[in-house]
Amino acid sequence: MAGKSTTRRGERVPASTRPVARVCVDVPLPHLDRLFDYQVSTDQDADAVPGCRVRVRFAGQLVDGYLIERADESEYGSKLSFLDRVISPEPVLSPEVVELARAVADRYAGSLTDVLRMAVPPRHARVEGKPSPEPAPAPPEPAADGWARYPYGPNLLDALRSGRVARAVWQALPAEDWPARLAEAATTVVSTGRGALVVVPDHRDLARLHAACAALAGPDAVVTLSADLGPSERYKRWLAVRRGAVRLVLGTRGAALAPVHDLGLVAVWDDGDDLHAEPRMPYPNVRDVLVQRSHLTGASLLVGGFARTAEAQLLVDSGWAHEVVAARETLRAVAPRVAAVGDHAWQEVKDPAARTARLPSIAFDAARSAFEEGAPVLVQVPRRGYVPSLACGNCRATARCRRCAGPLALPGGADDGVPRPAYCRWCGATEAAFRCPTCGSRRLRGQVIGARRTAEEMGRAFSNIPVRTSGADEVLSSVPGERALVVATPGAEPTADGGGYGAVLLLDGWALLGRADLRATEETLRRWMTAAALTRPAGKVVVVADSSLPPVQALVRWDPVWHARQELAARTELGFPPAVRMATLDGTPEAVAAALDDLHLPRTGEILGPVPLAEDGQKERALIRVARTEGKALAEALTALQATRSARKDPTPIRVKLDPLEVL
Repeated sequence: MAGKSTTRRGERVPASTRPVARVCVDVPLPHLDRLFDYQVSTDQDADAVPGCRVRVRFAGQLVDGYLIERADESEYGSKLSFLDRVISPEPVLSPEVVELARAVADRYAGSLTDVLRMAVPPRHARVEGKPSPEPAPAPPEPAADGWARYPYGPNLLDALRSGRVARAVWQALPAEDWPARLAEAATTVVSTGRGALVVVPDHRDLARLHAACAALAGPDAVVTLSADLGPSERYKRWLAVRRGAVRLVLGTRGAALAPVHDLGLVAVWDDGDDLHAEPRMPYPNVRDVLVQRSHLTGASLLVGGFARTAEAQLLVDSGWAHEVVAARETLRAVAPRVAAVGDHAWQEVKDPAARTARLPSIAFDAARSAFEEGAPVLVQVPRRGYVPSLACGNCRATARCRRCAGPLALPGGADDGVPRPAYCRWCGATEAAFRCPTCGSRRLRGQVIGARRTAEEMGRAFSNIPVRTSGADEVLSSVPGERALVVATPGAEPTADGGGYGAVLLLDGWALLGRADLRATEETLRRWMTAAALTRPAGKVVVVADSSLPPVQALVRWDPVWHARQELAARTELGFPPAVRMATLDGTPEAVAAALDDLHLPRTGEILGPVPLAEDGQKERALIRVARTEGKALAEALTALQATRSARKDPTPIRVKLDPLEVL
């Protein structure tokens, strides 16, 4: 790497004597995922710095690209074309971001161009021509008494303060002021002159975190990056980060690749939230991107949340990260009282229909007690539209395939009217003689779909209490700490002023637990704990689900670590991620069959399916899984497959996803 990037707009880079520019051309073709050499003319030499935007002639067309590096000579044997022009001498790409983008592309079987589109926002010349503000002075080291409630919390801050690498999985206490804790950790790093990056799921979390960081570091020392800023404002803030004017960066999913200078800490809050999964190719997950970034740069890593994912537990079990959890005595002092259906025999004596009722008497009693104390009540209901799956008709355990442990489903009705047996949605095997491994029953039943008219039902029960809803088109950030009934869908729960909710009611547990999803129990517990954490310490949580189920037990004991260990052990036994690496291939039946014929699997490779994705049979999905140690080989094989199909201009596209959040 010959050239050196500027850090401030207006500073000139000395002219390079290296005549060759290696360019990443913005062409979305997998077989062209490499750098191309171009000559640099004398009048372009000063502006053609590594990391700048250029325009080149490629395949007879003018296309944009990034100048990655300058070199003395090219390995290409023929005469090189010249750069058409340097769009801007602003070095928008740093070597660290290029290295990270390449690593992310390789991990997810994508191309460098795809990742750079996420890393660098579109250019705005007017914004680029203006200087960024002067860097804010380093803030003083904050007091971090809140971390003292965790035995290893002070050790974590000591490591951040001294510049040692610390990788931690943080289990936040109920009712924890998590924005303040993250702000303390990030400001501790920034006070030493290094950079910090914190990624949260949505704009509501971002607003809370920004307020906490601005209070500690000052409003000029922190910047937020999110898609809702607008192109011009987002590019202005992004440039300030790239030029080194701001070292404390907060953002949503896209900020994971932000060009923070001298990075000392990367952190992600609630890593199990599906908003952390990028919907564009190559579909990376924020947690995995930050793990890669920590590994490449030597920055500390903090993964925090009220619940814990199996992926985070794997980081702990492998020894790559350490856990930061509170002592049980501290937890018991602040945890809400959680009650589940069937916890006590007196519940069924008082309310014989408690196990089957959607709103059992204990839920009404908890709400009534909270209203008497003048506190608001939160009611969480599942979103509509979950795809029903099959479960045991006796014990309601999810029905799974005997061959691959995939979920069972019923095919659509046939023209002859003859009922068809259940089949596996992963491997496609027919299950004509189902027997539940838990209770031995042969009966199957469909799972419950999401709740309806909850606000109306509760409003009639408490006619003198105002009812507010949060979800869909209107998501509330907070509600006053007064008597009110707040009905919210998962992820849209507003905070309550004045210390939290008096009671939280978690309804329709079967609608969440019965989804045909590998992560159903993990995601259900995460949503329950996120809502329950909004309860004041003296409040009560009622979960309408069988108390004997593991996620319900984890919620009652407030022990997500135990549940994460159980979940990881079960997935390891069954061969599910993250114990293995898994990929999906989606496309027409012909395209998927041809792709599987061309794919060169690693030694432990296994193909499940393909199975139909829709009743019309126009799309199919094949699952590929390999041992975790051969994840890199699988990514390389999928990259080669896409390059081969691209080079021969195959007209039938396929979609490849590695480590998908959902495998159904």
